Amino acid sequence: MYQLLPNNPVSNEITCVRNLDTHLYIPFDPANTDYQNFKKDLTNGVPCNDATGTAMTQEQITAFLETLK
Repeated sequence: MYQLLPNNPVSNEITCVRNLDTHLYIPFDPANTDYQNFKKDLTNGVPCNDATGTAMTQEQITAFLETLK
């Protein structure tokens, strides 16, 4: 399970995610294998919380994935 994290408190831009199982912070870097696995996990239905800790629906996850590189 993952949680999106805003790195910029003013704009609330999401540029990092935390794996809630391993407690690792994953930057949104296309060269990062953890980032690639994060995207695959979400595509395969692994749950994700938004930055407030609220569970995202699959539709919200799909829309979010479309914004990523």
